Amino acid sequence: MLRRTFLSLTAALLMALPAFAQQSDQPAQGAAMLPAPSKSGYAPVNGVEVYYAVYGEGDPLVLLHGGLATMDMFGPNVALLAQDHQVIAIDLQGHGHTLPFDRPMSYEAMADDVAGVIQYLGFEKADLMGYSLGGGTALRVAIQHPELVDKLVVVSAPYAWAGWHDYNQQGMRSMTPDMAEGMKGSLLYEAYAAVAPDVDNFPVLIEQITAMMMHDFDWSAEIKEIKAPTLLMFADWDAVRTSHIASFFELLGGGLQDAQWDGSGMNANRLAIIPNATHYNIFADTRPGEAAIAFLDAPAQ
Repeated sequence: MLRRTFLSLTAALLMALPAFAQQSDQPAQGAAMLPAPSKSGYAPVNGVEVYYAVYGEGDPLVLLHGGLATMDMFGPNVALLAQDHQVIAIDLQGHGHTLPFDRPMSYEAMADDVAGVIQYLGFEKADLMGYSLGGGTALRVAIQHPELVDKLVVVSAPYAWAGWHDYNQQGMRSMTPDMAEGMKGSLLYEAYAAVAPDVDNFPVLIEQITAMMMHDFDWSAEIKEIKAPTLLMFADWDAVRTSHIASFFELLGGGLQDAQWDGSGMNANRLAIIPNATHYNIFADTRPGEAAIAFLDAPAQ
């Protein structure tokens, strides 16, 4: 039952695109509607090669996708963010154009990869925006490479394994490589197959990401040390526990006192809850993109 349930959930990641577009009064759009990148290729970092694509011009914004997906999952948000920012979308280890590599998958290793791409492209600093797996990776970049991060946007990702609902924990830990066969024909699998150098690596991706999910983590002590202004963004019906969301914001010093009439009680961090949304469609709704732009473009506090 868990395997069948998780198959339906992962397929829903991309199937939710047209459904949620209708809810938010946006035309149905998907990976095929992405703008053409101005530059793309593989960055040689940490002894591996990581794929990236650049969209638009302006201040650099690194965009990191969720688990088992590709950069294409952000759909209309790529064009939206690229209107005034130089969006650097990255396919993380084993995802999309990037090979799985001969190493265990971890947030820490992928964070080092992202840092390497930022430096390879010649940026002193960049904003980061990540969803789910990409959100955890973005957090680790801010922790491990604070000198490279200007502002940070974390979408639908916890700071500790316990932040996921039990249902989601069980689903992520129940995946096996033999599930790949049953996923053929799903939008999630087809999105991978459309860009992967070797489609036979899909079971390897599942194996690596499941092994990664077997490790508990708790970054609460390190979250308190993040210096980059941070926007936390979640769906009102998220896969992350509501209590965990509140705890996350408090670790960043948010909501610990009244903001006062003039806002003087606030720090540089923000929390956004997207209503009528879930973990499986928030990435395709343009409201997170709009909230991210407002946060990224706001004057430093």
